[in-house]
Amino acid sequence: MQYTMLEVAFAERVATVTLNRPDVRNAFNETMIAELTDAFTQLDARDDVRAIVLAANGAAFCAGADLNWMKKMATFSDEENRADARRLANMLAAIYRSSKPVIARVSGDVYAGGVGLVAASDIVVSVDTARFCLSEARLGLIAATIAPYVVRALGERASRRYFTTAEQFDCATAARLGLVHEMVGADALDATVQKLAATLCANGPQAVRASKQLVQDVAGRALDEALIEDTAQRIARIRASAEGREGVTSFLEKRAPSWRD
Repeated sequence: MQYTMLEVAFAERVATVTLNRPDVRNAFNETMIAELTDAFTQLDARDDVRAIVLAANGAAFCAGADLNWMKKMATFSDEENRADARRLANMLAAIYRSSKPVIARVSGDVYAGGVGLVAASDIVVSVDTARFCLSEARLGLIAATIAPYVVRALGERASRRYFTTAEQFDCATAARLGLVHEMVGADALDATVQKLAATLCANGPQAVRASKQLVQDVAGRALDEALIEDTAQRIARIRASAEGREGVTSFLEKRAPSWRD
């Protein structure tokens, strides 16, 4: 997996995808969008990958859209603009829909579309000095393609405020609102991410995949008979699966399950 704007590394069933445009604060353009989409699509299909870390080189995690790319978009036709926006939306969906849990390793400031990358991830670990900003309204734009993920992460009330004011908020606020799960000092960032990745890899890979899908499918649904029946069928299927039987048997036999070999 060779890219011009990303680095991809593998270690102990964990893939790390690193944004590598530190000179422009890892702002994304059409090339980075295409590479992120391809990387997450390929990693999703690999059985040897149990978790994905999304990281960044340089002082900032991601400053959102590259200004030169945005300037070029201003000259696009309506059809070209919609196609370009759809590619960005598809990239975010590839992260969100990945069957592998995604840990965002936030090492610096996160602006605009970068907040979308973080919100589309499953677990977010951030340095306590990071600042966040949904800055689109300052430029006369809206945070449209990232909205499905950011609103889920921040909630409607906070999203109303920060989408419209374009205020900067600190990591403590991001943690309080639910965008960030773990807020740590810079010296503890890697150890915290590694511990979480190891925890994910110790669990049944099919159970992790099914658990992630379960949350996405259940969130926001009415608690009715259809949902009750759906969840009953899901647990019945996984109990009868090879991984489910191995998990219960290994627990009763007081041994490690086979997926930890």
